[in-house]
Amino acid sequence: MKRIELPERSTWGHILQRPVIDTATLEQQVKGVLDVVKQDSDKAVLQFTRQFDGVQLSSLVVTDEEIASAIQQVPDDLKRAIKQAANNIRVFHEKQKAAIEVVETMKGVRCWRKSVGIDKVGLYIPGGTAPLFSTILMLAIPAQIAGCKEVILCSPPDKEGKLNPAILYAASLTGVHKIFKVGGVQAIAAMAYGTETVPSVYKIFGPGNQYVTCAKQLVQQEGTAIDMPAGPSEVCVLADASANPSFVAADLLSQAEHGADSQVLLVSTDNQLIDAVIQELSVQLKQLSRKEMAAKALENSKAIFVKNMDDAIDLVNEYAAEHLIIACEQDEWIAEKITNAGSVFLGNYSPESVGDYASGTNHTLPTNGFARAYSGVSLDSFVKKITYQRLTKEGLTAIAPTVTAMAAAEGLDAHKKAVTIRL
Repeated sequence: MKRIELPERSTWGHILQRPVIDTATLEQQVKGVLDVVKQDSDKAVLQFTRQFDGVQLSSLVVTDEEIASAIQQVPDDLKRAIKQAANNIRVFHEKQKAAIEVVETMKGVRCWRKSVGIDKVGLYIPGGTAPLFSTILMLAIPAQIAGCKEVILCSPPDKEGKLNPAILYAASLTGVHKIFKVGGVQAIAAMAYGTETVPSVYKIFGPGNQYVTCAKQLVQQEGTAIDMPAGPSEVCVLADASANPSFVAADLLSQAEHGADSQVLLVSTDNQLIDAVIQELSVQLKQLSRKEMAAKALENSKAIFVKNMDDAIDLVNEYAAEHLIIACEQDEWIAEKITNAGSVFLGNYSPESVGDYASGTNHTLPTNGFARAYSGVSLDSFVKKITYQRLTKEGLTAIAPTVTAMAAAEGLDAHKKAVTIRL
C-alpha cells in the first residue's frame, strides 16, 4: 500500500486515479462477441460458453429439477442466513414505495405521478472466483416489490455445467422467473438482443468484470438500459485517532479480496493510525484464502495522511467512493458534509461487509467516481415514473392564456390551436 503524506490539492486528481485499462482494445474485443451473439444467437452463446467457461452445454436453461436438487444441497444454516438477509433487504426496500399524490396546480388542473414496474429485467450474477448469490437478493427483491413482470437471471456455469446451489436457492426464494447458464459478455448480449432461448429485456442489472461492464455500456448505446456504469469494487476509509487499526485493516482487506483490480483507500488525520493499519494489514493478509488477489489490489491502493478533517472531507468527496467508512469520533457531523459516495458506514461497528450482505441497504453501487452523479440500486431502479394530468373545462379555460401565449411566442401554431379549438 503506497503511503502519501500531506499532498498538495493540485496533486489530488493524479493521486486518486483508479487503475487504468486499455479501453480501446477492450471495446474491440467485447464488441466482437456482442456482434456474433446478435447474429448467431444460441449457437454463439454455446460456442463462447465452451471457449470462455470450458464447458460444453446441451441447454442454457436451468430446469426445475436442477433447482430442486440445488436447494437440497444448501446447508440449513446458510438458508437461515439468506432468509434473514432477504427479510432485511425487503423491509428496507418496501419503505421506498411512494404514495400517489394528486396535486392541483391551479383550480381544475390536477397532476400526479405513478411508479410502474419495468416489464422485463435481466440480472447478471457473477459466478467465477466468488459466486455472488447475495447480489440476487439485492436485485430480485426490489424487482419483485416493483412488480416487474419478467425477471430473468444469467450466471456462468462451472466446469460441470452447473450453477452454485446458493445462487439457485436465492433465485428461487426471491421469485426469479427464468434462470440461464450463461456468463460474461455473451450473457449481456443474450439479454440485450434475445436468443432462441434467452428472452431480451429492457434493463440489465448486476456487477461483473471489466468485460461485462464494457458490454453493458455498449448495449446501452443500442437501447438497452443498464443499472449504472459500475466497475471493480472499492472502499475508502476515513479514520481519525479514535479508529481501531485492526478494524480498519479488516475493512480494507474485505474489498481488496474482491479482485486484483479492486482499489482501497485510507485517508487519515493521524499518522500513527496509518502506521498501525499498515502493520495490521500485513498480519491479516497472511490469514486470507484469497491473499494473492488481495495483495495485488493493495499494490493499487494508497494511505493518505492529511493535516485536518476539512482536507480529509474534501479529499474523500473528490474520490467519490463506492463504499465510504467513517471511522471517526464525529462520524455523523462528517457524514453531513459528504456529497459523493455510493453508501456510507458510520462508526467503528459498521463494517462495509454488513451492507454487502444483510443490513438491508443495496450493495449494487456506483464505482470509479460515478458516485458523483449516480445513486446505488434501489426500488426506483426497477420502475418508471409516469406522469398523469386531468383538466376540467374550467381548468383549461383558466390556463389557456398562458399556454396560447407561450405557443405563439415559440411559433407553434398547432400547439395553440389544440387549446383554442376546445374553447
